[in-house]
Amino acid sequence: MATLTDAKRIVIKIGSALLVDRNTGALRSDWLLGLAQDVSWLKGLGCDVVLVSSGSIALGRGVLGLPRTTLALEQSQAAAAVGQIRLARAYEEALAPHGITTAQVLVTLEDSADRRRYLNSRATMEQLLSLGVVPIVNENDTVATDEIRFGDNDRLAAQIAVTVGADQLILLSDVDGFYSGNPSDDPTAIRYDVIDAITPEIEAMAGDAGSGLSKGGMKTKVMAARTATAAGCAMAITEGSVLRPLTALEEGANATWFTAQVDPQAARKRWIAAMKPQGSITLDAGAVAALSRGKSLLPAGVSAVSGDFGRGDTVALLTPEGHVIGTGLTRYASQEAAQIAGHRSDEIEAILGYPGRAALIHRDDMAL
Repeated sequence: MATLTDAKRIVIKIGSALLVDRNTGALRSDWLLGLAQDVSWLKGLGCDVVLVSSGSIALGRGVLGLPRTTLALEQSQAAAAVGQIRLARAYEEALAPHGITTAQVLVTLEDSADRRRYLNSRATMEQLLSLGVVPIVNENDTVATDEIRFGDNDRLAAQIAVTVGADQLILLSDVDGFYSGNPSDDPTAIRYDVIDAITPEIEAMAGDAGSGLSKGGMKTKVMAARTATAAGCAMAITEGSVLRPLTALEEGANATWFTAQVDPQAARKRWIAAMKPQGSITLDAGAVAALSRGKSLLPAGVSAVSGDFGRGDTVALLTPEGHVIGTGLTRYASQEAAQIAGHRSDEIEAILGYPGRAALIHRDDMAL
């Protein structure tokens, strides 16, 4: 079974019921302070932490005096706009005493579906994590409509875990794991400690989307597990209402772990290698040698650009003799790549008119 102390990067999903009192609409400050202690503990172990947090609509609803019934889209968006600033401030105030800087990151489904926006999100998150920041991620409910929504934070958290290459995803829930049936209805339901494969039988046990105890039910959690584990990220479902939920999990609290069969980096490389190239980039001998040492591809090492591709598309990487040595996700469109080919990174701004990124293809975005 996985242990949190082994993780290098963890994504933690927090439901609104854990953060906001259902009856009063007020923030559960004691719980948040306990979570902050857990985050500080993980950071002290050298682990990167990303929080995917619900709660903006729940907080904003109370401030605006909106009813506890289902809200119209415009009401939800207004509540989110009011609640988001309060949610971000609450996390900032809880984590600051531990010397932890926070950042608010708002996303929609389009940000992961579109490769260009996906790369932008990934680059931003990587930079934040490299600076020791704890990103607080939420769906951008102020602008999201049904067509561009994840719809639940279980799947959002799984997508964020894939984006940042996390090796563990923890869903803090109102249930203490995955059961063979709904334990509130079926006293014979059993909890699984570990699930190594998401079989049709497991999916059948999850039931319909609305059958679980929390929003979306257990089915969305299994869908999240499928996304996460395929990308090399183990996932746990555990009950999160205790004051130190992550410490409790590490000390043996009930949970279900969905295991990953590969590490996140290997899974990402395999995904890139399977994509069809939209063009090609020919390297000089120095660049070929640099890539073999695990370096990124800089414009200076490019001798030719072929094809019509956009930023975020897959391109083939060729030796000077024309042999394919791998594929990668380019950070520049074909026209821009051709303009900066053979030039130093510090010349990019003068050529393109904007600073751009130093690497044409980052080492994490290529499969050799």
